[in-house]
Amino acid sequence: MFGHIKKPKCVKLRSLDNKQKYGIAATSMKELLEKGCEIFELCPAGCRVCLYEDGTELTEDYFRILPGNTQLILLTKEQAWSGCICDISLLLGSSNKQTTDRLIESAKSLLSDENAPKRRKILQELIHNLSDNAEAEDRECDKDWFKGIDSRFKTKSDYMKYNCASRVRGYLKEVKDYTGVSLKVQGEYQRIVATMVEQLKTVKYNGCYFDRREKDSLCTQEGWFSCQGAFDAEKCPSFHSINPYGNCESRILFSTWNLDHRIEKKRAIIPTLAKAVEIRNGREINWEYFYSLLFTRENLKLVHIACHEKTCHNLECDGSKVYTKGKRRRQRTTEA
Repeated sequence: MFGHIKKPKCVKLRSLDNKQKYGIAATSMKELLEKGCEIFELCPAGCRVCLYEDGTELTEDYFRILPGNTQLILLTKEQAWSGCICDISLLLGSSNKQTTDRLIESAKSLLSDENAPKRRKILQELIHNLSDNAEAEDRECDKDWFKGIDSRFKTKSDYMKYNCASRVRGYLKEVKDYTGVSLKVQGEYQRIVATMVEQLKTVKYNGCYFDRREKDSLCTQEGWFSCQGAFDAEKCPSFHSINPYGNCESRILFSTWNLDHRIEKKRAIIPTLAKAVEIRNGREINWEYFYSLLFTRENLKLVHIACHEKTCHNLECDGSKVYTKGKRRRQRTTEA
């Protein structure tokens, strides 16, 4: 009488160092390990097989109930695998252009047959971000990025610096044009503004905040900006990020991001400055404090449009910092 003959089970096996999958038929874990080590030229000692999906290590009992064509991975004693998420981590950490190009082609292929809106959106975003040319800096190396930009800008960083400086100049204009200052103290108010202007000139209107070449930039060296969250939040809950250096579309979208004042410019800072000038009674205005609130990262947060709260922030200037601690200035006769 013949004994029970086990039917071979077909699985798909790969190793950590070899992405190619091999179809292997085996009747036991022992046989699978032997065949796998032979194919991938590994020493069997300490080797083990895990589920590709979640990293579960296979036992002989588990192998018996394993569905056919399950994807598995063969690991050496020193290697670890926590599931397909590892592939994503390896992919994100890869700087290999061929790997990126293959991923783009795969995503495009999937997109052509995908009808689910959510999945299409994910694939479109993936293709968009992988197809950028962020490493290019000069106009000649990425002419598409410079479409619609004045020819005087020869590099991406120069334009981004100008972009940030323009925003800061806009804030300055609002301070200069504020109408809530009486004629009696208008001269003193404009004197303080002029002092701020001189300071802004020395730092080139803080254009460095958008310049990836600068140490004080809000982005990485590659040009990635991350949303810092709403004015009252420690971080962005949605992890919004963008690289305007990557392509023309991202550059345009970045214009919708805001350099938001935590303590509000129109509702709090400028009115407080104007009132301080009105009632200063010989005290010296601490212009550096107001300057830091209006034009620096001390009070500015870069936020995605979805995180930009347009409601009243209900934050006020620090009254103890409005005036300097030094001696009082003599009041001018025009203010007497």
